[in-house]
Amino acid sequence: MRRLLFSLLLSCLPLLAVGPAQAQVFQPSRFMLGNGLEVVLIEDHRAPIVHHMVWYKVGAADEMPGESGVAHYLEHLMFKGTPSVPSGEFSKIVAREGGRDNAFTSSDYTGYFQTIARDRLELVMRMEADRMHRLSLKEADAKPELQVVLEERLSRTDNSPRGQFGEQMDAAQYLAHPYGRPVIGWAHEIKSLNLEKAMAFYRTHYAPNNAVLIVAGDVAPAELRALAEKYYGLIPMRPVPPRFRPQEPPQLAARRITMHDARVTQPSLTRSYLAPSRVAGETKHAVPLSVLAEILSNSTGQLHRNLVAGEGPASSAGAWYQSLSVDSSTFALSASPKPGRKIDEVEAAVDKLLETLLRDGVSEFDLATAKNVMLAEAIFARDSLSGAARTFGAALTAGLSVEQVEAWPHLVRAVTREQVHEAVRHVFDIRRSVTGLLLPKEPS
Repeated sequence: MRRLLFSLLLSCLPLLAVGPAQAQVFQPSRFMLGNGLEVVLIEDHRAPIVHHMVWYKVGAADEMPGESGVAHYLEHLMFKGTPSVPSGEFSKIVAREGGRDNAFTSSDYTGYFQTIARDRLELVMRMEADRMHRLSLKEADAKPELQVVLEERLSRTDNSPRGQFGEQMDAAQYLAHPYGRPVIGWAHEIKSLNLEKAMAFYRTHYAPNNAVLIVAGDVAPAELRALAEKYYGLIPMRPVPPRFRPQEPPQLAARRITMHDARVTQPSLTRSYLAPSRVAGETKHAVPLSVLAEILSNSTGQLHRNLVAGEGPASSAGAWYQSLSVDSSTFALSASPKPGRKIDEVEAAVDKLLETLLRDGVSEFDLATAKNVMLAEAIFARDSLSGAARTFGAALTAGLSVEQVEAWPHLVRAVTREQVHEAVRHVFDIRRSVTGLLLPKEPS
């Protein structure tokens, strides 16, 4: 049924009005507390549930050299207690009240969230505000949690050829910028972390004037404002250092890595390029690049038609681009060969596709199809409380405004074939690429 509705919506989207006023999807409320905390509410009264999130404008790319992983380590330690909530009790309390909670760290932000019944919103707001400024840690909590982080790295990265390969690709892509180091941290630097370093990071970056509170669900603006003032409004603002990150020097030559691992059963190729984001670099290309990623990667897109369908050499192919990053992002393509086909054939097919894109751009049909898919996804995003909140959190911590988030459908509709072609020419220069091959162990 959902697939049928999706198809019907796609057929209707070209008829929708294109004015910015009609383009709004979430229609949020926004206000600022006196201590600098930005608050965004996305009302949804279909069920008595709320999704409560606090996003801090700090991530792994803001760590000091030699302390990779401290942002993620602190994320773990935030569950270890305050004078009001003993160590380990935060999640237990949320679970007892019928909710769920978790947290996440990226290069640009750190987030904490709870999904719970609307009549328990005040409880989670009180606890989240409490740990924003009253985190109280003991060595007995910090040391074991560091081992937990190391084991997480072991299971997700060190025991995964693809995880290790991804780290090597990032390191090759970014020579100077901290996006080149893993969010979880390098193992040898994680081992050097301690309670003092984690608390120094906390005192430096965790402040209301460096955070965004986002609530989606069954709550009215006046009620949320009263609760926000009651619990978050009493936390004093603190000086927060500006984000200073080393920027990439010009890339003058193509880079290439080849990684062999006995655990690899399916070879793969990845090609990545530095690309502008919505707020960094040639920002005018960001939305056209998002459309291009959809054109290339959807099930009827150019990658599938040229590499996978019929006699194409690839069993699978995809493209991805992250437009929401504080600094320059990447645009990447990947593909794996069919049984009996060689990785060299896949690379040749990728090169040929990129040559065609640079020469001819994309078709009007592919452009219209991709835009319709993206507009449908924007509308369906309203169905998810967490999805709506995450959309705003990632955008606001990157430096966009609420109005720019709401304008997304209008921006997508306005993308032209010429703009996509201009973005292709701006990004796809082989001299500014990184090509990576992940292959089985070499024959002895």
